[in-house]
Amino acid sequence: MNSDTIPSEAEAANELMRLARQIAKHDRLYHAEDAPEITDQEYDALVRRNAELEAAFPHLVREDSPSRKVGHTATTSPLSKVTHEVRMMSLDNAFNAEEVEDWVARVRRFLSLSDGDPVAFTAEDKIDGLSCSLRYEKGKLVRAATRGDGQVGEDVTPNVAHIADIPQQLPGDAPEVFEIRGEVYMGRADFEALNTRLMDDARAAAEEKGEEFDPAKVRQFANPRNAAAGSLRQKDAEVTAQRPLKFWAHGWGAASDVPGETQEEVVRVIERWGVPVSPLFARFDDAAAILAHYETIAAARPDLPYEIDGVVYKVDRLDYQQRLGFVAKAPRWALAHKFPAEQAETTLESIDIQVGRTGKLTPVGRLAPVLVGGVTVTNVTLHNRDEIERLGVRPGDRVVVQRAGDVIPQLVDNLTPEVEREAFHFPDHCPECGSEAVAEEGEVDVRCTGGLICPAQRTERLKHFVSRGALDIDGLGEKTIDQFFALGWLESPADIFRLKQRRADILALDGWKERSVDNLLESVEARREPDAARLLFGLGIRHVGAVTARDLMKGLGDIRKLPGKAAEFHRHRIENPRGDDEKVSPFNTRMLDAVRRIYEVRADGIGTAVGHALADFFHEDHNRQVWDDLIGSEPGAGEVDPPVYEVETVESPVAGKTVVFTGKLETMSRDEAKAQAERLGAKAAGSVSAKTDLLVAGPGAGSKLKKAEELGIEVIDEAGWAEIVAAAG
Repeated sequence: MNSDTIPSEAEAANELMRLARQIAKHDRLYHAEDAPEITDQEYDALVRRNAELEAAFPHLVREDSPSRKVGHTATTSPLSKVTHEVRMMSLDNAFNAEEVEDWVARVRRFLSLSDGDPVAFTAEDKIDGLSCSLRYEKGKLVRAATRGDGQVGEDVTPNVAHIADIPQQLPGDAPEVFEIRGEVYMGRADFEALNTRLMDDARAAAEEKGEEFDPAKVRQFANPRNAAAGSLRQKDAEVTAQRPLKFWAHGWGAASDVPGETQEEVVRVIERWGVPVSPLFARFDDAAAILAHYETIAAARPDLPYEIDGVVYKVDRLDYQQRLGFVAKAPRWALAHKFPAEQAETTLESIDIQVGRTGKLTPVGRLAPVLVGGVTVTNVTLHNRDEIERLGVRPGDRVVVQRAGDVIPQLVDNLTPEVEREAFHFPDHCPECGSEAVAEEGEVDVRCTGGLICPAQRTERLKHFVSRGALDIDGLGEKTIDQFFALGWLESPADIFRLKQRRADILALDGWKERSVDNLLESVEARREPDAARLLFGLGIRHVGAVTARDLMKGLGDIRKLPGKAAEFHRHRIENPRGDDEKVSPFNTRMLDAVRRIYEVRADGIGTAVGHALADFFHEDHNRQVWDDLIGSEPGAGEVDPPVYEVETVESPVAGKTVVFTGKLETMSRDEAKAQAERLGAKAAGSVSAKTDLLVAGPGAGSKLKKAEELGIEVIDEAGWAEIVAAAG
């Protein structure tokens, strides 16, 4: 780290906190949602910065540090979980030849090799796919799993049965137990064909129904890696069967016997068993040779039928690999040499603002078409308002566009900042609905506050409103909501409760019978007196999740008090701004006290973000109109009449006690755990103290478990907690 860039300890701690959150977010987007927002190069830069700060301030390493994680968690997946017998590691990265040579030198020093002692390496192209482990017992494939967090992955055994490259049976000379590890991927041509087919199928379906075709609503994968991941990680294996997936092996995990003494020998045995390996896999005697192979692969990259993002080097001798071992989350004996991002120059013709389903305003640059890495690029993400300001770009500027892998390209430089042009003014109102567009304190994203009335958000909000965690209205699926919205029948949540007036119209639609219409209307009518917390959660107000909604209602009781409370807090923050000499911490404490007082908060989980979000929501006239239409200011004034909120509890051994949940909960979400504690009459806290009565520790429990043991607090695992919940009935 350059001495000029060394931050203070406090600055480093804050930056490490931000980096942990950023990297965790991008891990989730990339691995769990198959929807990356940044390039691989940007992600690598975040990881490297985190490593630099931790090296300079080792005592500041966080429990949630990316350096302590091997992969992403699979907690949000609908697939069942698999614990890997041998952890699936990630790799350290190099970005130039000097870093590769340094790695080779470190390997030699660690092994105490003299200048004359040879050390060989394998090198192969690093395919951009989804890591997968195939476990064979007595030659038969018994389980396939994704990498997940390296320790726990997702079971995709039925899915890989449809991948022709993966044999269900190995030859008779295969070891009793052998795990083949490699990548599931999709070729470039297959990727393009899949997106084309998805678009054609959607167009045909719209024509068959007599509906207007909207290509913006059709699922299109961003790149082959996302297409492969989204195709493999399907709950329905028949969906996977329709996707053109491939596989190749690059290593192994658990094994009762390893059929070779070198990396090359074992890989060639795996290849002989009928499992594909990289056609560019080869063995070399020194650093110069593997770097030459890197250049060969880089030159061939544009013409390869699949996407790659670098070259992987491994020490060839397995006894050397064993001696070298591992450091943190990666083996010492392997290294990924990443390709630099590909760049080109073009003209930024305009900047458009797109409004996402969550209300985020995203600027998109429209470019004069330019070829970057073999792909014609016409659009580029500008991420947010701050990024436009940082780059200083305006329509008409000559710019440098970068494409790393197949992720959405980004603009990296403005070549004409000195040319006089009018600056781009980021809108302070939503271009879709005209509502205020604001960025919350501490956030860079600008969001539309229109919520329930914004066309860009409306259908997604309606789908959320009827979802299982909200009002749980059967019969109103996504397709039905889209259909009714297109017909002008659903504009806001209140319209759902007026559908009974359209019974005849619904019956006239194709595919609707009397029984299905009556079932839908009965389901709607059954929600006329909804649970207040579910109703509040269903409105999709920013920062108001299911648990927060329950916590709010525990204090307020009557949901109709909320608009007045929000207006009171809105006035308070205007009348009590941060003073010129007031530090951030005292100001935040003061605002938190106001949130708790005004909103009558009784729970720990409600902070200033919730208070501001509610104030912003109810400050908009159209949101208040939607609220009045749906709920009204008094019973009977709206379409629904939620009763006063009361938390139902049952007798249990933990009633009146404080419970803390920690670690990676494998059988329940945090929200579910907290809800269970509330039902049992307990309080769910976020930190361990002398007031804590019980700690429920999942895998990977760290500092909270240690503190609980020091304080003599009772500790149980998830199974023990499940027994308490079951006994309470």
